[in-house]
Amino acid sequence: MKVATLSIFALLVFAGLVSQAFAHTTVEVEQYEIEVGWGIEPPVVGFRNDFVFAISEQGETAGLKVGIKNAFKNLEATAKFGGITKVLDIDSDPRPGHYLSKVIPTKTGSISIHLKGEINGIPIDVDIPVEDVESSAILDFPPIAGSSSDQDVTALKSAVKSLQADVNEMKSGQGIEVSSDGAAYDYAILGLSIAAAAIILAVVALIKRK
Repeated sequence: MKVATLSIFALLVFAGLVSQAFAHTTVEVEQYEIEVGWGIEPPVVGFRNDFVFAISEQGETAGLKVGIKNAFKNLEATAKFGGITKVLDIDSDPRPGHYLSKVIPTKTGSISIHLKGEINGIPIDVDIPVEDVESSAILDFPPIAGSSSDQDVTALKSAVKSLQADVNEMKSGQGIEVSSDGAAYDYAILGLSIAAAAIILAVVALIKRK
């Protein structure tokens, strides 16, 4: 029974390693094969993760790859998110040719890794994209109802309806008794305009926050 359980566990681990490899990006520079990706995929905002690197070359035996030791001796890795960059601290994995850099993703979106320098005299200067960072909602189960974003949207919808009602009342002459050529009318229009602008700004801020 124990042997069967361990066998199933080993198969699951192997399947997980294979699925991770499929999501990694591999480039070739001269004789070197450079693979970059996330330690845990998909990467999620706020959860500890690693950028992982595998640098190898063809061994003497066909189909056998050999990991490159001390590959980052003269090689620098920089993470890029839009116009933001960060030079990574690289740690060695116990497996030859494998390296990692600890990170906690803070925003959803696309990240790429820029490698610049040289490996054993071979110049390296490549950008390698990695899997996009996802919102933590991808892990939620059951889904969280009544999130702050949903509440914000509901509040904005109510404000828009209220503003529309005020405008309709003013047009029909109901509810707001002011002369169309007086200062009070001008102030009323100004107030509604300010309210409309505030709602628009709130919508823009909500969209940017997402």
